[in-house]
Amino acid sequence: MSVSPQRDWLTADFDFDLPAQFIAQMPAEPRDAARLLHVGTALTDCHIRDLPEILRVGDVLVMNDTKVIPARLYGRRGTVEIEILLHRRRDKDWLAFARPGKRLHVGDTIEIAPDFSASVRAKQDSGEIVLRFSADDEKLSALLEQYGEAPLPPYIKRDKGGLPQDRERYQTIYAAHAGAVAAPTAGLHFTPNLLARLAEKKIECATLTLHVGAGTFLPVKAERVRDHVMHAEWGEIRAGTAAYLNKARAEGRRLVAVGTTSLRLLESACSARDQIAPFAGETDIFITPGYRFQAVDAVLTNFHLPKSTLFMLVAAFAGLERMRGAYEHAKAAGYRFYSYGDATLLERGSGS
Repeated sequence: MSVSPQRDWLTADFDFDLPAQFIAQMPAEPRDAARLLHVGTALTDCHIRDLPEILRVGDVLVMNDTKVIPARLYGRRGTVEIEILLHRRRDKDWLAFARPGKRLHVGDTIEIAPDFSASVRAKQDSGEIVLRFSADDEKLSALLEQYGEAPLPPYIKRDKGGLPQDRERYQTIYAAHAGAVAAPTAGLHFTPNLLARLAEKKIECATLTLHVGAGTFLPVKAERVRDHVMHAEWGEIRAGTAAYLNKARAEGRRLVAVGTTSLRLLESACSARDQIAPFAGETDIFITPGYRFQAVDAVLTNFHLPKSTLFMLVAAFAGLERMRGAYEHAKAAGYRFYSYGDATLLERGSGS
């Protein structure tokens, strides 16, 4: 369900200056020590650990419990080294990005290990390749654990092989359902102690699943926003969860999406009557300013990159000029951006 913008936005409308030193290379320790910019009627500098005092009694945090798989692999086609980033499962095959992809041809075999290879079944206009692995599903999971790396985004710089701690740190503590190739990064800030303190304050939690794809890393290259093609991602909201969330809303309680992934799936599942329906399938919803939000009252989300679909989404939720001001404040105050960076708590803007 792709949503067309109501205005002919230019991608340049969502550009801003972001020097490389603002992009976090390592996460905060402990997790809830990350900073938090509360974007409400004013801008308030806080920390993630302050959430129990900021949120309201009865609020429901909606978290994405997807689990990141070790989706970055290295192999060879002959003498050429190939880097593979798995993107999305499709029946028995995987869609993937490869570098150097232009050196690959349909029918090529990429040797990853003596007992582990993948054949190139197709190449797509989008730049993705279609791979089929030599191992069946059960064995593939173990081989990915053995040979794969945490699929950190390209703006987090690591030598080949990465850091061992990234396997644990690029994963939420409540990850349950394997399938993502990128982390739902707002959830990286939670600790067992923080969850316990939230429960003490009568702030509840619910989970859904959206397997985040590598397409989340792709910049918007189209001049006009309407020409950008969103990658589809698979998600599920179980019937009991949908009923619980609808009951909470009927009682006047707020739904606070933990991350843009939770927000996108909640909005995808909304019916014409603004009810959250059970959902199991793919979504390619693309939210830009002018979109009418149906389900979500507030969102906890990290700081995003210029000209990204994620910055377009938060601009739709809180207002473009409001977000521009918040990001300028964040840069001046030394906040850290993107996957391993700090976070914002956004209250709905007028008209969103």
